[in-house]
Amino acid sequence: MHRSIATVSLSGTLRQKLEAVAAAGFDGIELFEADFINFKGTATELRRIVADLGLSIDLYQPFRDFEGMPEPQFRRSLERAERKFDLMEAMGAPMVLCCSNTSPLSVNDPALAAAQLHELAERAARRNLRVGFEALAWGRHTSLYGQAWNIVKQADHAHLGLILDSFHTLSLKDDPAGIVDIPGDKIFFLQMADAPLLAMDVLQWARHHRSFPGQGDFDVVGFFEKVLLAGYTGPLSLEIFNDIFRETPNRRTAVDAMRSLLYLESETRQRLASIDASPVQPRRVELFHPPAVPALSGLSFIEFAADEASAETLGALLRQLGFRRVGTHRSKAVTLYRQGDIHFIVNAQPDSFARGRFDAHGTSVCALGVRCADPLAAVGRATAMRSQRHDSPVGPNELRVPAVVAPGGNLIHFVPQALGANGLYEADFVLEEEEEGSENSNDAGLKHIDHVALGLALDQLDTWVLFTRAVLGLEAGESLELADPFGLIRSRGVANADRSLRLVLNVSLSQRTRTARTLSVTGGGAVHHIALDCEDIFDSVARLRANGTRFVPISDNYYDDLATRIDIAPELLARMRAAGVLFDRSPAGDYLHIYTESFEGGLFFEVAQRVGNYDAYGALNAPARMASQAQD
Repeated sequence: MHRSIATVSLSGTLRQKLEAVAAAGFDGIELFEADFINFKGTATELRRIVADLGLSIDLYQPFRDFEGMPEPQFRRSLERAERKFDLMEAMGAPMVLCCSNTSPLSVNDPALAAAQLHELAERAARRNLRVGFEALAWGRHTSLYGQAWNIVKQADHAHLGLILDSFHTLSLKDDPAGIVDIPGDKIFFLQMADAPLLAMDVLQWARHHRSFPGQGDFDVVGFFEKVLLAGYTGPLSLEIFNDIFRETPNRRTAVDAMRSLLYLESETRQRLASIDASPVQPRRVELFHPPAVPALSGLSFIEFAADEASAETLGALLRQLGFRRVGTHRSKAVTLYRQGDIHFIVNAQPDSFARGRFDAHGTSVCALGVRCADPLAAVGRATAMRSQRHDSPVGPNELRVPAVVAPGGNLIHFVPQALGANGLYEADFVLEEEEEGSENSNDAGLKHIDHVALGLALDQLDTWVLFTRAVLGLEAGESLELADPFGLIRSRGVANADRSLRLVLNVSLSQRTRTARTLSVTGGGAVHHIALDCEDIFDSVARLRANGTRFVPISDNYYDDLATRIDIAPELLARMRAAGVLFDRSPAGDYLHIYTESFEGGLFFEVAQRVGNYDAYGALNAPARMASQAQD
């Protein structure tokens, strides 16, 4: 498809936006009028700059408050249109977006609106230009695409067509099914936008909270599917109004934008492939076809970057948590720790890439190893979705594990599932022999990595949601807001279908929260806690305390309140109070968990036990943990 993006979607000057769009691989742009008005150059100069970057100007927008107006205002609008047509000819823009009227002077008369749009299209035709009419969700008389289509159909002009925007339709919960019945050649342009589900005025929602496809909660795939089934073959474009995007470096935003369109195309392609061919779909455009979503089966390892002193301190902490040092790397200053199916790698190699962005911050997680059925295909999908491949240096006879760079700079390694539980470590590490029948006296009964929580800068949350969906094939859960004593934390879990891989994405809406302060130390985006599961949390906590592990203390008031909210056995409540264990319940099961005190840079661990089919993360208890940490 011809892929385009509205310049309003990016930060920076117009020239900077164009360079970012071109670098991300787009074919064209929608030129937002304000960007041109503030551009220090002529329309002809802009045409040359756009062409030199290998782009096209696909649409000039918006042209406002035109149709259904009293005669004097209508005539003035025609004069205004002629001036816009002059500019469009000079810059090489073939189409103008005319959005439905919001003026209090407008008249609710579809026949008048059609006649006036016919006149506008007639004038555009004299210059071989086209007019696209779009229904704004907050249009005074025309807010639905069906209303706009009826007006376009009544106007009956070859140079007048419909512009569809997924936000305007889906934000009003208008059914897109009727789009299939619109002739594809009368749909002149398609704009896509996603958004979180919010209960607010639709205009404010539209102007401040749109997001790229795959970052929000709308069924953008279903919408795009209906447009293609109608026979549309024109540009696929993005028009995103978002306050955070207006601050974010435009190169990163442009990459996210392209990734979102590739994801949208690939998901829609799969959906269309399941539909039998029929006369409803006489034409098809070529949709992006990347390698399949990788089959992931949990975390193989977590790697920490540390200097020599921090590595010793972290090793002591891991031993308190019941981990045993089981090996050293064959060619690097890297140590392997294990407990149950959990593998932690501590990388203290002075010249390692792992320490590149972390060495000023003590200990940080620098890489995640994900078990994968086909690592090469996983990397192929990631690079196709605009992620950067990474090749770590390897020594003789060591395994090369494919990896990509995640948003913010951490690495995701795809560990071949065929290696089994220990194949990678046998190849790359000199494993310490364990005497037959011997047991780790410090073992705390921790079995697996339940989930990993990341603290992100506010402008990274949407990027990570899209990355985990498009690259890793994870699905996002609901977005929650949690109360820190000094502000709000927004939290969203992402996981694969069988829940063997879970991540929790957290951002601070305040600069004073613990999460925000941690980000100021780590440089903006890092793992801030790791949850480890066990079979008997009370037994594990007792062992951990005996090892010297210190936990975040929980107020007695929490347990008094818990008994009023949840029907819980008194003996269980007493055990939780004595152990400092927190509790959450869902219709599917229970969640018992406890947090350790923080280590360098704010990193801490969580010990958790899932009972039944509990599928959340104990988020309601996070305020108790954050309040306790603040009081400490």
